[in-house]
Amino acid sequence: MNKPLRRIAIFCGLLVLALLIRDNWIQYVQADELRTNKNNRRVTIERYASPRGNIIVGGKSITGSAESSDSDFKFKRTYKDGPMWAPVTGYASQAFGATQLENLEDGILTGNDDRLFFRNTLDMLTGKKQQGGNVVTTLNAAAQKAAYNGLEKQGGKGAVVALEPSTGKILALASYPSYDPSSFAGNSTTKDSKAWQKLQKKNNPDDPMLNRALRETYPPGSTFKVVTAAAALEDGKYTTADGKTDSPDPWTMTGTNTELPNEGNIPCKNASLRVALQYSCNTVFGKIGADLGNDKMLDMAKKFGFDEEQFTPVRANASVFSDDMNPSQTALSSIGQFNTAATPLQMAMVASAVANDGKLMKPYMVDELQSPGLDPIAKTDPEELSQPLSPENAQILQSMMETVVDKGTGSNAKIDGVKVGGKTGTAQHGVDNSENPYAWFISYAKGDDGSSPVAVAVVVEDDNAVRDDISGGGLAAPIARNVMEAVIDSKK
Repeated sequence: MNKPLRRIAIFCGLLVLALLIRDNWIQYVQADELRTNKNNRRVTIERYASPRGNIIVGGKSITGSAESSDSDFKFKRTYKDGPMWAPVTGYASQAFGATQLENLEDGILTGNDDRLFFRNTLDMLTGKKQQGGNVVTTLNAAAQKAAYNGLEKQGGKGAVVALEPSTGKILALASYPSYDPSSFAGNSTTKDSKAWQKLQKKNNPDDPMLNRALRETYPPGSTFKVVTAAAALEDGKYTTADGKTDSPDPWTMTGTNTELPNEGNIPCKNASLRVALQYSCNTVFGKIGADLGNDKMLDMAKKFGFDEEQFTPVRANASVFSDDMNPSQTALSSIGQFNTAATPLQMAMVASAVANDGKLMKPYMVDELQSPGLDPIAKTDPEELSQPLSPENAQILQSMMETVVDKGTGSNAKIDGVKVGGKTGTAQHGVDNSENPYAWFISYAKGDDGSSPVAVAVVVEDDNAVRDDISGGGLAAPIARNVMEAVIDSKK
């Protein structure tokens, strides 16, 4: 080969080598950057080229897909009873992304999850379009409807969480006011964008997109006395529900000249734990908290799940019981005031652990993930989180909570032929308790065999109610009763 031809051959070889290097650089090194580039619409167009898999409740889809008429994205998400289910599903929007189950299980729902690789490969070889799988939830449709309708009828703000104590399955997760995820599922700059803006907190002070069941923490008020009673029993400070306690009335908080008041003329002086819970005696449980001290109270609160985020798999805010408190602050925290704050999920966990003979199960809302062919891909197994109470002490506390419903402030939660335990709470709200308080109720129902099919927590914020009419027994207990009845009836 003469010299000019050799130079041309070398030059051509270098060009081919440069092309190969550049091609591999783009395909492997820059692949993720190009795929996620905001100006690359190919990936997004492909994402919405086929219907999304569904979220399932009780064997029925609560989601769907519809063809878009105003976009190059072929399919958009639809929802059945969207406002009722939004705290469970979250939203999947072409314009605003996805949240909650729609986001966490996006790989399954779009069909892009690595666990679907074999099926997707077969579909590609046979010419079938890629399909999404399904997310099967633990939710009970009747319980969810009872929870949402109860909050809607009440008309204020609030949330309900219902759990199956023996497994931790979430049976209901309702938040009110809510929103319809279908209203902004597309990417229209007029319809979808306007619907989205109307839901933002700056434009809507009711904040309908806030998941109050998981993401809002409230002072739990007297419902926290269940935790304080558990701490007293586990510490051995008191060993029965019916022995007298060392509880003067009035009681001056340790290290202060301030008396801790009780509400109304109720028999709290040296009252037994049963009577103290029945009448919700602040003096009894405040003094118990001060006597046990911050460390022991904090330890019990943590055993019930306080001070840790919970993942259902949707994240729930951590509930709070403070450390480094003095005795009077510990006393106030032990009756659910001061810095104590809890999500409705957390207080449902408290009721659930008591109902389950002291064993707290991890709450979860995804029962199974399915392939497009409905084959199981993953199954959630129940998991024990902790044992806050011994079975013996849990049963003592159960008998106390059942007295609250049979003879005390929780009578609106009674269900004919069913043993119900509960605790009311009316928590202070605002500076110097200047705003309407929060109405709480936590409860569980027991079957004939002694097992508990459901535990519930309800919180209601009603800014328009007459202040003196606000109570956990009056506003929240009827909602809890309806949710428990729905679960019980669905098992018949």
